[in-house]
Amino acid sequence: MTAVPTVPQHPTGTIEDPGSSSRRAWTVTVLLVVFMMVNFADKSVLGLAADEIRADLDLSATQFGLASSAFFLFFSVAAVLVGLAADRISPKLLLLVMAVLWSVAQVPAAIGGGLAVLVTSRVFLGAAEGPAFPVAQQATLSWFPDHRRNLPGALITLGVTLGVIVSAPGLSWVIQHHGWRAALWVLVAVGAAWAVAWAALGADGRHRDATAAGKPPQEVRAAVPYRRIFASRTWIGATLAYFTSYWTVALMLVWLPSCLRNGLGYSAHTAGTLVVAPWTIGAVVLLAQAGITGRLMRRGVTSRRARGGVGGWILALGAACCLALPLADGTTAKTVLIALGFGLGGSYATIAATTVAELAPPSRDGGALGAMNAVVTAAGLAAPAVGGALVDAQGPDGYQSAVLLSGLLLVVGAAASFLLVDPPRDVARLDRPTR
Repeated sequence: MTAVPTVPQHPTGTIEDPGSSSRRAWTVTVLLVVFMMVNFADKSVLGLAADEIRADLDLSATQFGLASSAFFLFFSVAAVLVGLAADRISPKLLLLVMAVLWSVAQVPAAIGGGLAVLVTSRVFLGAAEGPAFPVAQQATLSWFPDHRRNLPGALITLGVTLGVIVSAPGLSWVIQHHGWRAALWVLVAVGAAWAVAWAALGADGRHRDATAAGKPPQEVRAAVPYRRIFASRTWIGATLAYFTSYWTVALMLVWLPSCLRNGLGYSAHTAGTLVVAPWTIGAVVLLAQAGITGRLMRRGVTSRRARGGVGGWILALGAACCLALPLADGTTAKTVLIALGFGLGGSYATIAATTVAELAPPSRDGGALGAMNAVVTAAGLAAPAVGGALVDAQGPDGYQSAVLLSGLLLVVGAAASFLLVDPPRDVARLDRPTR
């Protein structure tokens, strides 16, 4: 990557070396990739320990699903509030506070207690982690101009998949040999270590406003009311498509390990290995999407096709794999379809974030991203509970029903991405003076 095309000014008037700025941008990006890895390791631990927690606390599938959903109780509210604050407060400070709270939140359940302690701990953790993705995206994208944001945006989302890929085998081993509470202590320590590293190396970017990006005053976009952003077809389409994608992610986090063990008959060890398959596929899809989208936009293709169109095809392919599950014959074929369906279906986050960052003026992107994340993560509140209810009602067949439901939702998401997402059209409408 080359240095950013403009040389930003510090408040003191000194000029920052472009090479130094570029190195700092990628240092921050790497730290925030790790941040998202920790974030999703925290989310995935309950799914990896589902059978052990249910046995230890004597929970039905529905009760465990509701306990997992509790994580998202204040997740959305926190995403909105902190997203709005990120337009005014240093993202570096917000991210540091979040990381510290993650570690603190998991201590009570790691120490002991029953269902009430576990639920309370997860509610607190969810509130602390709710703003993580939009603030991390905002903090990363603020280091890059719009035409260079696809790769760093994809890398932040890649941290989500890497968090599960890297942590699942290790956490599964800890759970099997030392218990699920020991796995929580591991996550407490990792979160605290990241906070120390971020305090030393983290920084806010230089593209938080249009002037810093080097644009002349006549090209600086004026702030618009949030309601106009939320009413735009692009924001609605990206949010709806991302909602269906996040439903798949939430289901994968909570119920995929149990699906592999109880629905498809794999051992706990094999399931702990196979659970990384859809996340690995998702990582490949994210990087491919970033490359394709970036190349299309450099060739002058509008973001309607480069972001909305590419994202729509990703969701459509994921939907096809999920809906084909009843047609598969044999465990291997079903495993492949689930991995492809969840891997493709859960890969819309980067497109959603870069689309909204393009749509909203710089002074409104934190709130716009936070509000989107709040709506989207409501899927995390519903999907685990619905999955648990299906398993209790249908037994092992309930896992297949949950996958089919995800496929139907992904069809809706693909249609929204194809038909509604058109940032250039809606940017022009937002920037048009109102009477």
